[in-house]
Amino acid sequence: MFYEDLGIRIDKDGIWHYHGSPIRRKELVCLFASALSRDNTGRYWLVTPAEMGPIEVADAPLLAVEMYLADDGNRQCISLRTNVDEIVAVDEQHPLHVERNKDTGEEIPYLRLDKRLEARLTRSVYYELAALAVKAEIDGQLCMGVWSSGRIFPLGWLDGGS
Repeated sequence: MFYEDLGIRIDKDGIWHYHGSPIRRKELVCLFASALSRDNTGRYWLVTPAEMGPIEVADAPLLAVEMYLADDGNRQCISLRTNVDEIVAVDEQHPLHVERNKDTGEEIPYLRLDKRLEARLTRSVYYELAALAVKAEIDGQLCMGVWSSGRIFPLGWLDGGS
């Protein structure tokens, strides 16, 4: 296996590019996404049996584009579909989390995926989740959060929390 500059990058809107041009074939993006991983340092790699190359990612490599809901209240299970058609249940292994943008102060929601990858929630999915949100306390800090798979996941902090 050798390292090669593959000329692939993913912009802040989740659009994949090859040598500066957007990749328009969803099937190709899905194939590349299936070979994508992230190492301990946070660097992204496209890994195939024959080669391995770094991928530049501006934010998150994937987007959560659709929400599914089963049951209600603290028994509900939320699943999110990514832009590469992977359906992931929000649970202990795939938690929702909110990161504060250093420059704007905006809170941005993400879903943790396998292989250290993340999907940023689209605005419409975030609004659907916000409609389900309840006030909760996590580690002594107030937040608005959603229940899924038996636990609460924060969508936004009410008292300046992390």
